[in-house]
Amino acid sequence: MTDDAPAELHIELAGGRVHLFRGGAGEPLLFLHAAGGAGAWLDFHRLLAGSFDVIAPDHPGFGGSDDFPDVAAIDDLVFHYLDVLDALGLQRPHVVGASFGGWIAAELAVTAPHRIGSLVLLSPAGLRLPAHPVPDIFLMPPDELVATLFQHPPAPPPEPAAGPAALDIDAILAAYRDQTALARFCWSPYLCNPKLDGRLHRITVPTLVVSPAQDRLIPVAHGRRYAERIPGARFTEIGDCGHAMYFERPAEFAAVTVDFLASGEQANGVRR
Repeated sequence: MTDDAPAELHIELAGGRVHLFRGGAGEPLLFLHAAGGAGAWLDFHRLLAGSFDVIAPDHPGFGGSDDFPDVAAIDDLVFHYLDVLDALGLQRPHVVGASFGGWIAAELAVTAPHRIGSLVLLSPAGLRLPAHPVPDIFLMPPDELVATLFQHPPAPPPEPAAGPAALDIDAILAAYRDQTALARFCWSPYLCNPKLDGRLHRITVPTLVVSPAQDRLIPVAHGRRYAERIPGARFTEIGDCGHAMYFERPAEFAAVTVDFLASGEQANGVRR
């Protein structure tokens, strides 16, 4: 695929349909989205698709994917994505995950490193570091949530000319559905797997961890911890950016991702 516009597809699994976008050309890259960004092909995807065949599915219960009621915990998501890899015929794709999607990607790499070519974790959630707590996004009013996610918050949309009736009800319902799905997977324990830290040594693929320097949701210490615990992993920070990294600075995060994946580095420094 070489057109700028991606293909919008569905794949059938035993528990329902998975909605995904696919675009670009080259080695396959599976992108696992954060709590936000489901059901959309963003500038970040487009930039990655300049170098890779980008497959961007919606998690169960998010965006255009079915609910998959039997997928109820993070380990279920791991096996769900192994099923997705099988259905797409992907042997060892690059896997890039952001925030909640980074947590899924790390758990996938712990469980089945032989199914992954390279790994990029963008401000990944999933660890519990008591000295660097993650604030509870479920308790935040909208204004506080935006301030937490962005270093430079986007301008608020203008008030609907016709009043409340002109609000985009579909968008409101979609956001509510995504939040409900997120709560299913990370309400308790909150946005982490306490056992994950002790399992990261099982990741044997080339790994890059990237954190926004002004991340007020997932502290930079979490990214550093991932890089310390994954053998041979590289770590980098991108400045002047909050947690909503692929919305706020898509070009910078795409560039560091593409540079790493295109370099062919192995975790032990040997090129593939």
